[in-house]
Amino acid sequence: MERETDNHHGGHGQVLDGSDIMELVENDQVFTSFVDHKFKQLDLDKDGKLSVQELQPAVSDIGAALGLPAQGTSPHSDHIYSEVLNEFTHGNQDKVSKSEFKEVLSDILLGMAAGLKRDPIVILRIDGEDLFEFINGPIFETEMVSIYSQLDIPDGGSLRDAILGALEKLSVDQGMPPSSDPWVMANIVEPVLDMSIDNRPGESFSQEAFLAEFKKVGERLAQQLKEKPVIVAHTENTFNGNGIKRLLSNKFEFDKALDGALENIPKDHHGKISKEYLRVALDVLAPSAGLPPVGAIDEMDKVVEDAMKMMDADDGKTVKEDEFRKILAELLGSVMLQLEGNPISVSSNSVVHETLESASSNPAACHHVLMPWGKVI
Repeated sequence: MERETDNHHGGHGQVLDGSDIMELVENDQVFTSFVDHKFKQLDLDKDGKLSVQELQPAVSDIGAALGLPAQGTSPHSDHIYSEVLNEFTHGNQDKVSKSEFKEVLSDILLGMAAGLKRDPIVILRIDGEDLFEFINGPIFETEMVSIYSQLDIPDGGSLRDAILGALEKLSVDQGMPPSSDPWVMANIVEPVLDMSIDNRPGESFSQEAFLAEFKKVGERLAQQLKEKPVIVAHTENTFNGNGIKRLLSNKFEFDKALDGALENIPKDHHGKISKEYLRVALDVLAPSAGLPPVGAIDEMDKVVEDAMKMMDADDGKTVKEDEFRKILAELLGSVMLQLEGNPISVSSNSVVHETLESASSNPAACHHVLMPWGKVI
């Protein structure tokens, strides 16, 4: 569902919370007709089954709906494409029947919907209004002096370099789309800088000169955004241990999650499990505990490593399954306590190359951060 919201990020936005996808999958008549249409479109040789080759466009469509770069352009996203394809073929099947296609598509869409419900995406239309207000507002000077003091300008660095560095530190809160995005850089930032600043390396400049020049550049950027608004998909997430607390407080849910985590972990001939598999099990438990996958967020990995050290998780010993479960519960408890004391917040802003109108009529076009950490849900 997209609902209009007036929020503190760049004015008006639309919230995508997954309910549209839920409605599609749960309405059997509509979903069956959707699957029939898609299957017919893909089944080019009309044999009633989809080959891996015929599935490829569906995988590409799902990738596009997830906001991934086109296949072949990034090893990171190519890995996700192959995971989606494995979902369909279970890694070894040559052909997929219509009922299998329906089942897997339903699982993937429900996973996307769950991801959106947990971490709704705000679709923002950044049109220069908020940037103009920031540039001419009461906190502009204080904020920019603080940013200026953080800039690492090399010897011989130009005023243009300093302004570019400062723009990277502004966010949607100040009405600035991510300047690290190549499209934003080429279409919004560079034309304004080329028009505004002579690039004279080695010429020293004062803080006052920086502030005066930044103000001019900011006002021109606001004008440029008015003419070429940028659509940004924005998510925010705070890991504060609440997800772990919920999981640990529900014994039935926790036991079920543990069963799933231990399902594919090898045991020796005495039925014991090596402690080296704790990270693997923790990664499988992550979604149930409201945690990102291992390797996705550096600060979170540090918290997990600290908990591992406290439990002597890397001593390579093998333990009985009950003991392994107990250590996992203690690990989660330790991570929870660390997060309660020091919550970790992450946000992401991704440019969506759509007009807002098409974004609102086709929320799938904006499901950019459905897999915020680059894993298939």
